[in-house]
Amino acid sequence: MVITQAYLALLILAVGLTLLIWAMDSYWLEKHTSPGAFKRMRNVGAFFLLLIILYLCYLNFPVTLTALTAATGIIALVDWLFFRRRRKAQGRSHPLIVDNAYSFFGVLLLVWVVRSFLIQPYRVPTGSLQPTVLPGDFIAVNQYAYGLHFPVGNIKLFNVGEPKRGQIILFFSPVQPQMVFVKRVVGLPGDRIEYRNKVLYINGKEMKQKPIGTTLDNEPAIGNNPEEHIPVMEMEENLDGLKHKIFVALSGGMIGDIDVVVPPGHYFMMGDNRDNSDDSRIWGFVPEKYLIGKAFGIFMSWDSIKHKIRWDRIGMRVE
Repeated sequence: MVITQAYLALLILAVGLTLLIWAMDSYWLEKHTSPGAFKRMRNVGAFFLLLIILYLCYLNFPVTLTALTAATGIIALVDWLFFRRRRKAQGRSHPLIVDNAYSFFGVLLLVWVVRSFLIQPYRVPTGSLQPTVLPGDFIAVNQYAYGLHFPVGNIKLFNVGEPKRGQIILFFSPVQPQMVFVKRVVGLPGDRIEYRNKVLYINGKEMKQKPIGTTLDNEPAIGNNPEEHIPVMEMEENLDGLKHKIFVALSGGMIGDIDVVVPPGHYFMMGDNRDNSDDSRIWGFVPEKYLIGKAFGIFMSWDSIKHKIRWDRIGMRVE
């Protein structure tokens, strides 16, 4: 994920404010100010620091979590090595920043390891993968399916496996790397992908479709886009042996025919909602370095149109 200049500036501000609050807890400042004034200054600084950290989490959660884990660990280690014994001999309590570092480091480290290397949650915002994955589904993603990646820069530490055709994958957008998409892999490196008259061909082989019936593509309101209920044909597609359902528009469609060859180290992604999906047919191939992990299950689902939990989808496999 891209680290913007605005994010970097706020991160530097957070580091500076952390050091300032830590310094404010020095014995000299506590000795030369009244207890009330000392606590007010420190607490005001801590409040603004908390607001900045929350906003940094909103802008870039993986990097912020990594920074918080590193910062609490460093602060706790520095205090343990250089200040703890002298403070204990003087009968003084932990400074606010140090106390929080000791309290949260273990929890943050555990969350960081799980979130960065094992399982990542993701909320699906649109219906591009309908009917397989619905808008409002919260999916669990296997972080190590395609290798262990360091969360800052998504740097691969070592390889574990390769994507297989038909898997649903979480990845960074190749045109807007700050955005995360979830689509189905249809093209592997070296494959020739053709899409003609709403039918997919891989290396010259037609991916057979069987009609199921007509239904609605229900899209929740997002931003300035209103709620939509689009009539579609539901089909069962045999994707090189993997049978799954897709939506095909009854007329028209946002994407025309294509005929491309997937280059080495890249993948071709498509949504199951074939005429309402922003995917590789529009913005091209996804580099291997942009892959995050493989979706494997739904742990929560919220219907933003009917404003209720979809209890029947909780625990479903994603395939």
